Amino acid sequence: MSGQHPVEALLRPPVELYSAATAGMAAVIAAYAPWALMMNRELAWGAAAVFGAVAIARGYQGWWILRYQRNLRTLPEFRMTSRQIPVARNWLYLGRGFRWTQKHTQRLWDTIKPEAQRYIEPGPVYEWARRIEAEWENKPILQAVAKLLSRRAWWNPLAPLPPVGGRPALHGVEPNERDVYQDLGERVGHTLVLGTTRVGKTRLEELLVAQDIRRQETVVVFDPKGDAELLKRVYAEACRAGREDQFFMFHLGYPEHSARYNAVGSFGRITEVATRTTRPLPSEGNSAAFREFAWRFVNVVAQARVALGTRPDYRQILRDVSQIEPLLVEYYEHWLSQVGPEGWREAVRQQEEDGKVPRHMQGRDPRAVALVLYAKDRSLSDPVADGLRSAFEYDKTYFDKIVASLLPLLEKLTTGKSAELIAPDYSDTSDPRPILDWREVIRTGGVVYVGLDALADTEVAAAVGNAMFADLCSVAGQIYKHGQDVGMPERRSGMPVVNIHADEFNELIGDEFVPMLNKAGGSGFQVTAYTQTWSDVEARLGSKPKSGQVAGNFNTLIMLRVKEYATAEMLTAQLPEVRINTLMEVSGVNDSADTEASEQFTSRNEDRLSVEKTPMLTPADVLALPKGQAFALLNGGQLYKIRMPLPQPGNDPAMPEHIAEIAERMDESYNTGEDLMRPEPIPLVQEGQ
Repeated sequence: MSGQHPVEALLRPPVELYSAATAGMAAVIAAYAPWALMMNRELAWGAAAVFGAVAIARGYQGWWILRYQRNLRTLPEFRMTSRQIPVARNWLYLGRGFRWTQKHTQRLWDTIKPEAQRYIEPGPVYEWARRIEAEWENKPILQAVAKLLSRRAWWNPLAPLPPVGGRPALHGVEPNERDVYQDLGERVGHTLVLGTTRVGKTRLEELLVAQDIRRQETVVVFDPKGDAELLKRVYAEACRAGREDQFFMFHLGYPEHSARYNAVGSFGRITEVATRTTRPLPSEGNSAAFREFAWRFVNVVAQARVALGTRPDYRQILRDVSQIEPLLVEYYEHWLSQVGPEGWREAVRQQEEDGKVPRHMQGRDPRAVALVLYAKDRSLSDPVADGLRSAFEYDKTYFDKIVASLLPLLEKLTTGKSAELIAPDYSDTSDPRPILDWREVIRTGGVVYVGLDALADTEVAAAVGNAMFADLCSVAGQIYKHGQDVGMPERRSGMPVVNIHADEFNELIGDEFVPMLNKAGGSGFQVTAYTQTWSDVEARLGSKPKSGQVAGNFNTLIMLRVKEYATAEMLTAQLPEVRINTLMEVSGVNDSADTEASEQFTSRNEDRLSVEKTPMLTPADVLALPKGQAFALLNGGQLYKIRMPLPQPGNDPAMPEHIAEIAERMDESYNTGEDLMRPEPIPLVQEGQ
């Protein structure tokens, strides 16, 4: 039908059915009453075959017109169970749809013409059915009729339209849809999914996560809200793929069922501990100086703890920053036992008993004062010891002012049951909850759900999420340099595939997210980020250029319905202009004043075809998308129109009923005695090594 004429003219009565009916009747007459056409039997059968072929061809053309017009009003349902989701080794399934071209822009343009509305909008009978459905809802006898009219079934020609809103014509302009796939080689360029609330982002995330899990790849799902349904879906897919023993749940909202995680316990450089700890602190204006001071003190504390063979955690950092003396005494005694001369303990004891304390150290721990003075008098120097001494010699009131913004943050992170999750006790063998280590998760191909419970405490959720991103970025750097099996007897070639799904990522994004996008791809990290509007990201980063830097690292864009014009322009501004055809009806009459002429007037009726430029899509089209539908820029900027499958009604046998059931199943599969997930001791890593 398309491509044969400059103007398709699909929004019109299906006149092909008239000629199809005529040809069909002629075929019947030729076959059963050849005498009526004055034909012999042999010639009549040939004529019947020709008429029949014409009837079939014209009937198909008329049926195609009716099907096209029906699709513009409502689409057939597209449902799929989780088990039916196709999984390929080289392709990612996105749903059903088609590649959008100039032809579809032309058809969409035709649907807004006033004369075409009778084929787009539901008719008066449909409107009557909806009115009766509302008016008869509570009437004793007529409510049965209203209930029948509201049923969406094949036998009800007046069934209500699906509750998806938007303009069905955006997808109905192409009746011949097909499965849409993305080349998995493009995913390393990262994917951005934009869509307002309740339009299908979570359904799309479930679709992508299910395929990643079944391909036996590492999957990490970040969910700031801590949606229980998404958690159960991820676990059900892990069970369906036979990977329930590789599933780990970290959830700040359910600490009794959650795995534990030390956000600052794993690092490539010791300075990462201070960076992750102080990252949530304000950095604008005068706050920047206090943040730098806080970073310095946390860095000194972390270096001292690592040198003493202790893994840093938030609880230990809070204790050391609040009271530096115990750490100073412990480190100085450890350090002096290695570099100090014989008899240093006696000399320190005498210094302590002497009681001579400088004015700026009065009121401090006598043992700490004696150790500091002993090392200073003998010109003993060590970077960590000097840093501790510098912090110790500050006036206590001044020191408290410097770390005033750090202490409330650390107290939030270490208060309540969540403190046991992000500051785990590695020596507590009675705790059955495993401890997450990203290197081990990636090496063994784990499936991790991270619920941050941001609705309860946004600041803690952001701090933990940013620390996880920073930790993952550090692990990516180590994998890029040394491979995924560094330190193991057998090493695999190539990079792992790590799929990171960040829902509501505007709640998590920070400076840690940028290097993960533009550098971690070389380590096999593939980020799929979901958010509502791009303004959320700009507000979070506080800088339009920085948000543009983030957007420039997403090679694939999937946009569902959005409610912000500027967000819609992120898609439409990348599309070219196309030429569409428009018909203009022209009528005219000319009369003549010559009484002797044979023609007194002439008339003219004509259709003029003109071509004009128009955007392939406008932001208004994106703002009118029905639920569960999206435009996608795939494979280097090719525009596709897709719709995601709806879940089939009915219970999923792999879906747990509640989160406690997930915890019970995990307890059966975890081995926490000599667990591989328990991280190894961290060696001291000096700068520059």
